[in-house]
Amino acid sequence: MLRFLHYLFHTRNHTFVILHLILQGMVYTEYTWEIFGLCRELEFSLNYLFLPYLLLIVNLVFFALSCETNPGTITKANELLFLQVYEFDEGMFPKNMRCSTCDLRKPARSKHCSVCNRCVHRFDHHCVWVNNCIGAWNIRYFLFYLLTLTASAATMAVVSTVFLVQLVMVSDLYLETYVDDFGHLQVVDTVFVIQYLFLTVPRIVFLLGFVVVLSFLLGSYLCFCLYLAATNQTTNEWYRGARAWCQHCPHVAWTPSAEPQVYRNIHSRGLWSNLHEIFLPAVAHYERKKK
Repeated sequence: MLRFLHYLFHTRNHTFVILHLILQGMVYTEYTWEIFGLCRELEFSLNYLFLPYLLLIVNLVFFALSCETNPGTITKANELLFLQVYEFDEGMFPKNMRCSTCDLRKPARSKHCSVCNRCVHRFDHHCVWVNNCIGAWNIRYFLFYLLTLTASAATMAVVSTVFLVQLVMVSDLYLETYVDDFGHLQVVDTVFVIQYLFLTVPRIVFLLGFVVVLSFLLGSYLCFCLYLAATNQTTNEWYRGARAWCQHCPHVAWTPSAEPQVYRNIHSRGLWSNLHEIFLPAVAHYERKKK
């Protein structure tokens, strides 16, 4: 079991990429099979119904780019170039540090990825879903991938919700009455409508629940990633900074040898400059010109 978990999370493999595509295919198959046709019978706009498919195409493009784009691998050839990009803060990223695995000088904001076995410029994190590191050169593709994936889940949730509301309105269910367990006549309420939908179109209700939860989770993570982009931080830096902050917490006991250091973000240059650095990384363009 431990060997299998090590293979899944500590070696490069396509397991989660395949799982991602299977889940995405299952959701879109269910949407096409259960919702699309029924919405056409209710005369929904085709533009409205085709929007999830358009988002799917765009999402798959950025998914492929996130998977295949070099995140910013540091080599002997570009080591000196990367050393000039960011200044060292002498805290989280001190000068003259070497990677013991790659035997390279470590530029500021870089990190060695144990999964990919390489040092990555402006390392953010290793993502098992794209089977690649997220670094300076593919972070913009990853953000667009995450944005379109969130939008497709949210759009599908909206279409499903509108369909169910329309189904209730067309059937005039909200005008009906029913006899409860005590023999009393009751007006149809929300709980009754939900039970009715579970019995009538259970797969659509389960699909709606899944995409709503997925939209919430993806949306929360997207907001976190956008916050990091706006403040010019990486996930690696945020995590290490949070740990350094926790070391100053009076309720946490630390050994005397553990000297807590305050992390100070010296790389933020304002919102627009930070976003420009994410979406138009200077070193990537320099490398293309050299070629």
